[in-house]
Amino acid sequence: MTDVLRRGRASLAFAFFAQGAAFALLVTRIPAVQDRYGVSDALLPVFLAAVPVLAGAGSVAAERLVKRVPPSRVLRWSQPVVLLALLGAGAGGAGQVAALAVALSVFGLAVGALDASMNMLGVSLQRSYGRSIMLGFHAVYSLGGIVGASLAWAGAHWQLALWVSYLPVVAVLLPAALLGSRWYVDGEPAPAADVRAGGGVGFKGLLPLCLVMTFAYIGDSTVSNWSAKYLKDVLGGSEQLATVPYNVYMITTLAGRAVGDLGVRRFGAAAVVRLGALVAAGGFAVVALAPGAWVGMLGFTLLGLGLCVLVPQTFAAAGRLAFEQRGPGASDTAIARLNIFNYVGFLIGSPLVGALGDAWSYRGAMLVPMVLVLVTLGYARSFAARPDRYGGGHERPRTADVGRGSNGL
Repeated sequence: MTDVLRRGRASLAFAFFAQGAAFALLVTRIPAVQDRYGVSDALLPVFLAAVPVLAGAGSVAAERLVKRVPPSRVLRWSQPVVLLALLGAGAGGAGQVAALAVALSVFGLAVGALDASMNMLGVSLQRSYGRSIMLGFHAVYSLGGIVGASLAWAGAHWQLALWVSYLPVVAVLLPAALLGSRWYVDGEPAPAADVRAGGGVGFKGLLPLCLVMTFAYIGDSTVSNWSAKYLKDVLGGSEQLATVPYNVYMITTLAGRAVGDLGVRRFGAAAVVRLGALVAAGGFAVVALAPGAWVGMLGFTLLGLGLCVLVPQTFAAAGRLAFEQRGPGASDTAIARLNIFNYVGFLIGSPLVGALGDAWSYRGAMLVPMVLVLVTLGYARSFAARPDRYGGGHERPRTADVGRGSNGL
């Protein structure tokens, strides 16, 4: 394996880590942001919904941009914008709601472009490696999320102003990300005469993967938004114990992704996705039927182990499908389009569970994401690699079809 690929993999892994930390620092301090700016309870959901909506727009913009510039350049400049927007969100004060709106709008747009371009590079790098490495990138993202959430806890514990919490993180991550961007590796550019690259995979071809992405994020948002309330109000856990399920979920997500690539290489992506869906569905069933808080904790542990494999493998499958059908030029487009459904699932999941919980019961509401995750089993064949591609025990020889490297800032 060439040094170019190794440096590209390490620098992209750091980008995933930085994004995980930045996102966690924002979402875990939403109550503090609300208090600092004086945002009303009625207005807060509008702000929270606007971020994923604008992120979807940012993903669409990335799809257009990568037709003119390499994905590495989109990632190189969108990541600093995300970090600066995070700092901007913490720098305002009471009554400056318009400033918060601008900061969150910039954050959302840049996050969409960042997520799309980051996964474009991950999929193309995986293709160059000839074996599954996408789960490793997402494992580093989970690690960044754990670090970011821990730093947010420390800021809240010591009652630090938001900008005081954010500034050291941005001061470290921003220059490191810019430096690391020198070694990003783009995929092989599409030849000008390659007629297959004239268009991307149609929506019908991507639909199964779009649904899997949506269902996975409905499950993920259910855990992130409702696990604490569910453990405390439904299962009778203490307020302190109610803070644990999401941390357990994040840790098991990290653990599952850290070893997931080995499973894909040994058994194939389709088998790993099927197992992940079954484990996640079992986790939701345990949560819904749990007689007490500790059994509920077991359910959230299973959810982390099951859901963690779905999103990375969905990106990988979309990139592979587009590459095989339309050539190098279509993979980035497919990933950008698929990335939109990340935010669709995030927007649907939390309100869906809340509405069902209020109208019916929160135990019953947990069965809905369980059913949606089980639907993934019907689409598992979309993740199967052709025999001459990586995965399923049929990995290509390690090659260096690196294509474009990124030089300079």
